[in-house]
Amino acid sequence: MDDDLRERIEREAEKHALLNAVKYESDADVGAIMGPLMGENPDFRPHGDEIPGVVGGVVARVNDLSTAEKRERLAELAPEELEEIEAEDEGEEHDLPDLPNVDDYDEVRMRAAPNPNGPWHIGHARMPAVIGRYKERYDGSFIVRFDDTDPETKRPDLDAYDAILEDIDYLGFEPDDVIIASDRLETYYDHARELIDAGGAYTCSCSGEEFSALKNDAEPCPHRGKDAETTREEFEAMVDGDYAAGEMVLRVRTDIKHKNPALRDWVAFRMIDTPHPRPEAAEYRCWPMLDFQSGVDDHLAGVTHIIRGIDLQDSAKRQRFVYDYFGWDYPEVVHWGHVQVDAYDVEISTSTLKAKIDAGELDGWDDPRAPTLKSLRRRGIRGEAVVEALAALGTSTANVDLSVSSIYAANRDLVDDEADRYFLVRDGERFAVDGGPDAGHPPLHPDHEERGDRTVPAAEGVLVEPEDLPSEGERVWLKGYACVRREGDTLVATGDDIEVVRAGDVDVVHWAPAEGGIDVRMRTPDGDVTGVAEPDFGTTEVDDVVQFERVGFARVDAHDDEESVTYWTHP
Repeated sequence: MDDDLRERIEREAEKHALLNAVKYESDADVGAIMGPLMGENPDFRPHGDEIPGVVGGVVARVNDLSTAEKRERLAELAPEELEEIEAEDEGEEHDLPDLPNVDDYDEVRMRAAPNPNGPWHIGHARMPAVIGRYKERYDGSFIVRFDDTDPETKRPDLDAYDAILEDIDYLGFEPDDVIIASDRLETYYDHARELIDAGGAYTCSCSGEEFSALKNDAEPCPHRGKDAETTREEFEAMVDGDYAAGEMVLRVRTDIKHKNPALRDWVAFRMIDTPHPRPEAAEYRCWPMLDFQSGVDDHLAGVTHIIRGIDLQDSAKRQRFVYDYFGWDYPEVVHWGHVQVDAYDVEISTSTLKAKIDAGELDGWDDPRAPTLKSLRRRGIRGEAVVEALAALGTSTANVDLSVSSIYAANRDLVDDEADRYFLVRDGERFAVDGGPDAGHPPLHPDHEERGDRTVPAAEGVLVEPEDLPSEGERVWLKGYACVRREGDTLVATGDDIEVVRAGDVDVVHWAPAEGGIDVRMRTPDGDVTGVAEPDFGTTEVDDVVQFERVGFARVDAHDDEESVTYWTHP
């Protein structure tokens, strides 16, 4: 690589590093800028093996600047791009669309209706995030209803009820009402009796296969003509538990010739032999199907607006038959597409996560490898950042992708100003230091001089990461310390001042003391990372979020005599 090409690469890399740092208000990341850099400069590609090394040095110099200095430098190199970022910042508004017909209601009342089979993963958070935002906009009510009326195939987890409420609290919302469906069996029975008396339901002992064949041919089953008295008697026998699973169901009488077979005389109640795990509901054997239970509860709770997946359009259509029998007005419905979450190797499914935890493949629901809210919380990601990223997806009927980087960006905005800086050296190689001071004094935060400096001892030598090591005779700048030249196993202070960094003559690297540092284990989604941090890191407290320079943000989880444990938050 000749000098002219290297100069061009450094100039372009500096621009992209500054763009990355200013846009996300954090340190620039080599991986994040390589794509745009190579995309804009295809003639760089033949030198792809050498370019990351050049870019790494440029990124280190950019990250050594304060936030104000980064903006000033970007204004010199790329003023138009800086204006675009500032315009985006001013106009950025991830607002949700207005709910339909809100003026027709005295109060907007919405519900999240989780199945309590485990703590929430990231995808689950979309519903409470959006409902919470709408509650704030319309000064409405946020109802949480646990739809736990399937004790067999969607068997509830007794710990999940409180775990989900904790997840909602983490997101920053407090429900106005909490309803547990399995507490309300008698209410559903009463409405079933009313429906039977209104001619809207009948008991059916057809096997599933028999009824399916009749339904698909738009033919009524032989029980459809039962009178209300017979149906009532058989339903009471269901309530008393006189039938086994599969022997009898209660069907809603709809239109047996409806163009959509899924809407033809659907099941409202069935028998389940497996006892419910909640002691309060363990004696019941006759259980409502979700469409019946949910429809009744929505009406009784005064729900005005329902958000549900586009794949559940038939649910609204089924429930409307019941609403018509009772003369109720159906709530407004907003359908949305599914959300796909990137960046995880683990399938985002409660059952899959539970199986991996039970098998010991994950340490628990808050394992950093798990795509759960408990994991994000333990990593130091604030619920507000999760809400911001999920609400930004809107309510489109199209499937949408959630990039976890959007959660990271939102969280970075929240924690960057508060997070003190420290060094963490991984796989460090030891060097003696000659001619420099006994310690370095980098700032706790580059934008807050009033917080003071850290003291990083150097008299007993320093640790430097292998990828940051200079070649024999070359110089590097130990951040907050001095410019040094490598001479064998010794780094010799050169006496150069900070101008060599500003001129781009030397790379800036982080380091740790060879003696007296703190052993750190950082838990990450890709596995545990170990290293040595400077002594002042020991003054941090559990739950503090810090930034390990050039490594990323991390939440302090524990300090003990052997090591400190942190959880990686994000870049």
